[in-house]
Amino acid sequence: MVACAFESAEDFLNSRRVDDTTCLITDEQMPGMKGHELQRHLRAHGKDMPIIFITAFPEKCGYDRNEQAGMIALLEKPFDGGMLVNYLRNAVAVERHDARDC
Repeated sequence: MVACAFESAEDFLNSRRVDDTTCLITDEQMPGMKGHELQRHLRAHGKDMPIIFITAFPEKCGYDRNEQAGMIALLEKPFDGGMLVNYLRNAVAVERHDARDC
């Protein structure tokens, strides 16, 4: 698996990686666009990738049914890294990507 990190949702959306992202792992509480807003934006533009959300404030995550449809997991910080890897493996088939442009 290849992972690319971005400073913000907006940086991800402006990257060349949107079209070849197999699974997205995002924090819900980010400066600027929140995780669920990123998901809505992606879906509105035909990008329906599986998403793993991470949050320190699960009680503030009021996801509607549409948002839950693409949600693989909602992990509360701190979480077990092995659990994240298991969700990721279950969400996608392992694909090889060229990470030079991350």
